[in-house]
Amino acid sequence: MKAPIGLIAAVAASVVLSAGTRATQSIPSIEVTAAWIRWLPAGVPSGGYMTLTNTGAASQALIGADSPEFGAVSVHHTDTRNGVSEMASVNSLLIKPHSSLQFAPGGYHLMLMQPKRALQPGDHAPITLRFADGGSLQVSFEVRGADQ
Repeated sequence: MKAPIGLIAAVAASVVLSAGTRATQSIPSIEVTAAWIRWLPAGVPSGGYMTLTNTGAASQALIGADSPEFGAVSVHHTDTRNGVSEMASVNSLLIKPHSSLQFAPGGYHLMLMQPKRALQPGDHAPITLRFADGGSLQVSFEVRGADQ
C-alpha cells in the first residue's frame, strides 16, 4: 500500500532541530535553532530566544506567536540609546532568503506574559510562530536558568 503524497509531505515537513529543540513546520524554508526561555520567578514575564534561518528563495515575515503555556506572547525588540534601554512591540519581522535572525537578550525576543503554570529549568514549552503567508511553526522551547 502506498502512502498518500500529502502524508509523506507532512512527515517530511516535521523537523528535529539541534539542542533538543523540536519543531513541526508548515513553513519548510524556516529552521529554528537554540530555542530557549529564560527562567524567572513565577508570574514575571519571561523572554524567549532562538535563531530563525530562512533557507528558501523567498522572504518570510514573522507576524506573531502564541503558546498554551502563556496568556500572551508577542514579539519585542530592546533598543538601548544613551544608556537607556527601551522595549517596543514589533508587528512584523522580515527574514530574507538565505539569512538568519537571532533573538537574544538585549535585542529581539518573544515576550512571554501571564504564565499559566510555574515553569522550571529543564521544562519545555511549545510556542507557535505565525507567518504572514498563513503558515505556522510549532517549536519546543527549553526553559533555562539564569546561569545557563
